[in-house]
Amino acid sequence: MTDPRAQARIAVDIGGTFTDVVLEQAESRITVKVLTTSEAPDEGVIAGVRDVLERSPVAPSSVGLIIHGTTLATNAILERKGARTALITTQGFRDVLEIGYESRYNQYDIMIEKPRPLVPRDRRLTVRERIDVHGRVLEPLDEDGVKALIPELQRHEAASVAIGFLHAYANPAHEERVRELLADAIPGLSITLSSEACPEVREFERFSTAVANAYVRPLMESYLGRLKGRLESLGLSCPVLMMTSGGGLTTLETAMRFPIRLVESGPAGGAILASHIAAEMGLDKVISFDMGGTTAKICLIEDYQPKSAREFEVDRAARFIKGSGLPLRIPVIEMVEIGAGGGSIARVDAMKRIAVGPDSAGAEPGPAAYNRGGTHPTVTDADILLGRIEPSHFAGGKVALKPERASQAMESDIGESLGLDSLMAAYGVTEMVDETMANAARVHAVERGEAAAEHALVAFGGAAPLHVGRLAEKLGVSRIVVPTNAGVGSAVGFLRAPVAYEVVRSRNMRLRDFDPAAANQLISEMRGEALAVVRAGAPEAEVVESRGAYMRYLGQGHEIFVLLPLRALDAGDHETLQSAYNREYESLYRRIIPDAEVEVLTWSVTISTAHDRPSRVAEPPAGPCPEPIGVRDLIDPESSQPIKVPLYWRPDLGPGASLDGPAVIAEDETSTFVGRRFAARIGANGHIVIERKQEDTT
Repeated sequence: MTDPRAQARIAVDIGGTFTDVVLEQAESRITVKVLTTSEAPDEGVIAGVRDVLERSPVAPSSVGLIIHGTTLATNAILERKGARTALITTQGFRDVLEIGYESRYNQYDIMIEKPRPLVPRDRRLTVRERIDVHGRVLEPLDEDGVKALIPELQRHEAASVAIGFLHAYANPAHEERVRELLADAIPGLSITLSSEACPEVREFERFSTAVANAYVRPLMESYLGRLKGRLESLGLSCPVLMMTSGGGLTTLETAMRFPIRLVESGPAGGAILASHIAAEMGLDKVISFDMGGTTAKICLIEDYQPKSAREFEVDRAARFIKGSGLPLRIPVIEMVEIGAGGGSIARVDAMKRIAVGPDSAGAEPGPAAYNRGGTHPTVTDADILLGRIEPSHFAGGKVALKPERASQAMESDIGESLGLDSLMAAYGVTEMVDETMANAARVHAVERGEAAAEHALVAFGGAAPLHVGRLAEKLGVSRIVVPTNAGVGSAVGFLRAPVAYEVVRSRNMRLRDFDPAAANQLISEMRGEALAVVRAGAPEAEVVESRGAYMRYLGQGHEIFVLLPLRALDAGDHETLQSAYNREYESLYRRIIPDAEVEVLTWSVTISTAHDRPSRVAEPPAGPCPEPIGVRDLIDPESSQPIKVPLYWRPDLGPGASLDGPAVIAEDETSTFVGRRFAARIGANGHIVIERKQEDTT
């Protein structure tokens, strides 16, 4: 079979500030960054795609695949710009979205703000019906009651509807019948079933996921359909695959049905890139550090695999506190996200301290130095004033920077309040944002039983290489890797992702009553659903499969994941599952509970295209380092004093080239700051490898 990498492929990542586009064929790669067009995201995409095609000898008809990740669904929820949505649910359960967990994420805050539901109470409608946990119908669906809701939906001008009934994951018949009735009565109405969007137990999470999917679905269907048409008008008639939050690719059609699976697509691509680099370099413990224009994302990668999770929160009322947002039950690569990007706005708070973020200047109006109307200082403005950014090469020269505007904003908003000149104010901003990110990385590692200092840092995104050196100093990390094309790292990661789809369904089964026939039938149905999605995106590719079960002791509140054998289950497998559960439980809690009854709550099947782990790349012999192209005036982070450091142009540095810090290495998409405690060299694959100098023992 032809190597798919021999074909030209395009990856597009829409971020809050920049849209990154990468065209790759075999070992050649062309990249571009354009400002995100927030009101019409496809405009920025098309501009970036046109740019890479014009700079490439590849004809549009020769492009074999386009891979796309976007923050559009997330932003629609955050900004409350989704469709006018209604919820139809079981009578008596109208307020599940409002009640939530019945707990307070901060029990001592008497002025606590709870997450605002996407559907207000007057658009949450109920109907008589009831199904039990085993899928048995206790009360038939009141079809006349459903028909009576149609005028209500029309009166509310609902463009999208989520249908979430009690225990619909065990029997979706009532939800499916309501969909039929609504589709006949209101043609064109967008309808999401909770039994399809999230066929799992726990009503709050299931309803919240279904509502969020319904809320963003019309917007995403319109955007993706429009984008597909515009790409075809450029001569790009190849398939378009979407990056999902779980780290796999899915078809455009599946993304249109379940756009909620796209909420963390960009960061997922970055984690995949870091995993790929970890395997290339034999780094079994890595912290992925992705700092773009709006946020910074940190992900732990162990044994070349990023940590994954089954739940994610959006629109947190308290940004860093779990339980303060809207829960989504979707496959997601686990990471911590903080409002610390290049566009994060800096200010002086009521206690006369410098505070940074979480609000961002984004692309419009952008940092003050962009000269697009932004008047408040940002992290990017601080980096410009500190000499870490080469203005003539910023974003490949597409954004003309005005350092004097950055200086004015820094002095008026921060310097005057604290009695500092603009340079020292900028230094204070970078120190605050670096400490915020370091603290987030420390906490994220500790919560998972890891020490951050034992990991290498892989830094990408437009702002990460500027800040990773100071982050490493604060964390005690000794090795940093800045990948080739780090400024568009997440988009490059898309090109390394497999076509994959996970199906998860809840079916309660106690091990003492283990029913292999029922389990095999369920797994077969799930496998068929996942395989159909993967085959639609990769018709001839070899696939791999993973099966699992989420199990718990009877009465416990949460489950742990146990792998299942890739074969038909039989009556003796209740002992296999019990032994596997005991091993996993003991590894987590150092003990088991003898004779306690165990149950399976949820089953999982994942189908993915096969992909080999990259081979480790041999390090090149030491080579000469070219002369610097200039000198930059910087503030030394240790002494807080101005210093002059050499400026190198990254394309001039060949494999094996070495240099000592302090230094700045500039390129089209970003710049890398090498601190005085570190030395840098260029690896065989073009990555910048920055290591703590041996004589430095502090």
